[in-house]
Amino acid sequence: MILPPTTIKELKERAQQIAGVTIGELANRHQANIPDDLKRQKGWQGQFIESCLGADAGNLSEPDFSKIGVELKTLPIDFSGRVVESTYISVVNISNHQGVTWDNCATKHKLEHILWVPIARNKNEALENSRIATPFLWQPSEMEANQLKQDWEEVMDLVVLGHLGQLNARMGEILQVRPKAANSRVLTDATDSEGNHSQTLPRGFYMRPQFTQGLIDRYLKR
Repeated sequence: MILPPTTIKELKERAQQIAGVTIGELANRHQANIPDDLKRQKGWQGQFIESCLGADAGNLSEPDFSKIGVELKTLPIDFSGRVVESTYISVVNISNHQGVTWDNCATKHKLEHILWVPIARNKNEALENSRIATPFLWQPSEMEANQLKQDWEEVMDLVVLGHLGQLNARMGEILQVRPKAANSRVLTDATDSEGNHSQTLPRGFYMRPQFTQGLIDRYLKR
């Protein structure tokens, strides 16, 4: 087991050591088995990178590297540097939202400082041939932080009022809301606008690929 990093400098040094390495090479280094199909084990790649760098928060609502307040996010790209999907950030608190504000929510805590680990892979290529690009640390600017807050509050205002049917993926400049369940049979408790208990699809906050593409262009293509 790799001990958690205790400083930002230590995390950066660890991240630099995996830059340019393939997932197969890294798996051999750590004697890890690579799944045949990521669709069945969608979170494996991120969890594997977390374990290699010493993340300690597990599935808790705090950032992955809890001692230094840094979240880790893998970012799938192709070999031209194009982001290929949105990035999951956190669940939308549909039923357990009493007293939750932007300043105390898990979403903000996870967005305050992120270690992005871009991973390049061609479509239909074996996972072991995916190559880790240069990881980089990012903190939102004041303008970005304000937009993230606005996106979050726009969603949570509807949730608190019970207007879940109005939630859609078009909302938000940086963060969007999308169903999080693997299939439509997975439901979570909710309250509608009349105060009646009901069930609905669990949702998650996702960072739009247009935004993460901007980060890739800013940090990797300069």
